[in-house]
Amino acid sequence: MDTHVGSVDGPSPAAVNGAVGCPASAPGCPIMSSHPVVSAGEASLGRHLARRLVQVGVSDVFAVPGDFNLTLLDHLVDEPGLRLIGCCNELNAGYAADGYARARGVGACAVTFTVGGLSVLNAIAGAYSENLPVICIAGGPNSNDYGTNRILHHTIGIPDFSQELRCFQTVTCHQAVVTNLDDAHEQIDTAIATALRESKPVYLSISCNLPGLPHPTFTRDPVPFFLAPRMSNKMGLEAAVEATVEFLNKAVKPVLVAGPKLRVAKAGKAFVDLVDASGYAYAIMPSAKGFVPETHPHFLGTYWGAVSTAFCAEIVESADAYLFAGPIFNDYSSVGYSFLLKKDKAIIVQPERVIVGNGPAFGCVMMKEYLSALAKRVQKNNTAYENYKRIFVPEGHPLKGEANEPLRVNVLFKHIQDMLTGDSAVLAETGDSWFNCQKLKLPEGCG
Repeated sequence: MDTHVGSVDGPSPAAVNGAVGCPASAPGCPIMSSHPVVSAGEASLGRHLARRLVQVGVSDVFAVPGDFNLTLLDHLVDEPGLRLIGCCNELNAGYAADGYARARGVGACAVTFTVGGLSVLNAIAGAYSENLPVICIAGGPNSNDYGTNRILHHTIGIPDFSQELRCFQTVTCHQAVVTNLDDAHEQIDTAIATALRESKPVYLSISCNLPGLPHPTFTRDPVPFFLAPRMSNKMGLEAAVEATVEFLNKAVKPVLVAGPKLRVAKAGKAFVDLVDASGYAYAIMPSAKGFVPETHPHFLGTYWGAVSTAFCAEIVESADAYLFAGPIFNDYSSVGYSFLLKKDKAIIVQPERVIVGNGPAFGCVMMKEYLSALAKRVQKNNTAYENYKRIFVPEGHPLKGEANEPLRVNVLFKHIQDMLTGDSAVLAETGDSWFNCQKLKLPEGCG
């Protein structure tokens, strides 16, 4: 079954399995013995950054021009593998990069100093909360302005230029302020690598006078770098699977629930493979909708406590064992912490950690490897799904709206349901649209 839904399983082949800058078929990234020599005029920081973005799978950068980033944008425009997409404002650019990262595995936006950086901040904070690798590039002050006690435009009117950096420190996993060329390539590479490794946004500020300056470190094409994929501790993985198999195989009616951290763990396919191998019924948490197929015969719907899809909560909460893969239990997803779940019946699987019941807990266990290994060991049990079929009553189809009748919500969403195809993506804002979109049945491939 093809389970590449909403790109939950990660980036395009250019940046898959942690191998950055490698052909899709390459098992690793050798350091090439010969790389094309770049002419002195092209041996610049701006070109290096542009090439790095292309290497990791970014082909579109969402930008708002400003005088601090104009030179840098010129170099991004000159890169054949990049397309610069102008946005009406920085917040739009940040959210576009967020969506791009969801679909492609990594995104990038470019803004100007402070007046642009503070404007994009909310989108970057959202990407941080959603575990999305977004590279936020800000054009910074001229390197000669640092330490001069001057007040610059586009700032808050003080000679301290660190306000933007301090704001980004709380919503990015790494920050780099490039003010000289000697270590610029290392700072850029570290920032990009950290974003991919941590699956979080990073902040990269580049002084406005540097992008076009040549430097010996840029005289060759960037050597492809390699991000070693995170691997489970083998003994920990085996122990976690053993404890889980014992826990699940003695259960009468176990179920599975997919959570939003399936995406950062790139474990969507492994989750569905476990469904197929186990025969368990499975549900999704509301913020995981679109991450796994809803066309699978054992799909129950959205588990959301008292406001779950019809008959879904009854099956999940009456189960004697439930495995949650990548959950986030906040007040919203748990309906004010009103879930009727018991810890001693739950297996909680996070991207790198497994907790079985009231214990034990296993660290350094990668979710994707764990679910794949579990699929080979767990016994078939479709009792929960059979119980669901016994109590399930199909929803009635809403009547069509009559002429001159006020539009009803159920009629509106019937039309939306009919519009959806496997090439669609649904964007649902928190509130009424979120609640009603949970009732939509997404076709295969619809994110």
